[in-house]
Amino acid sequence: MAQKKTKKDIEKEMAGEQEAKQSKKNSSKKSSADKKLKELKEKNDELNDKFLRLYSEFDNYRKRTIKEKMDLQKSASRDLIDDLLPVLDDFERALQTFTDDDATSDIFKGIELIYNKLFNLLSQKGLEPMNSMGTDFNTDYHEAITNIEAGDELKGKVVDVVQKGYLLNGNVLRFAKVVVGS
Repeated sequence: MAQKKTKKDIEKEMAGEQEAKQSKKNSSKKSSADKKLKELKEKNDELNDKFLRLYSEFDNYRKRTIKEKMDLQKSASRDLIDDLLPVLDDFERALQTFTDDDATSDIFKGIELIYNKLFNLLSQKGLEPMNSMGTDFNTDYHEAITNIEAGDELKGKVVDVVQKGYLLNGNVLRFAKVVVGS
């Protein structure tokens, strides 16, 4: 005997079918939303990575320009100081020509005063003389003019300084011209 379906049974079946369709729609909407969310997360990660790289590049650029600016300020007067070195050498030669008797004269004191002012001014700008006499010969700081025979204790050492060398802020401004023992 076939059972008659009641109105309520039909409504339940229809509601079940609609629920199944709705859950199918919801699951497809959910998977579509999950896909979009995943895509957006990937896009966000990509943009974050680009931002961090750009920020790092800018920070490196900023640091590099600050360093270059400081280096430029330190060596801005390099050419002028280099041009003044012969004047400093002339003052030193003039002071060496005076004998011990002349060392008390007003002319000697005047030349010494001017030399000290010039040397102190250049020292404030970062100039420092090299102390080469008796040190080991070093091509980073010295220029060998000639070699002379010397004892074993002076072999490879600076025996005489022909022209004094100078450093400007730790960098060689002028190499010392020296005589090396061999």
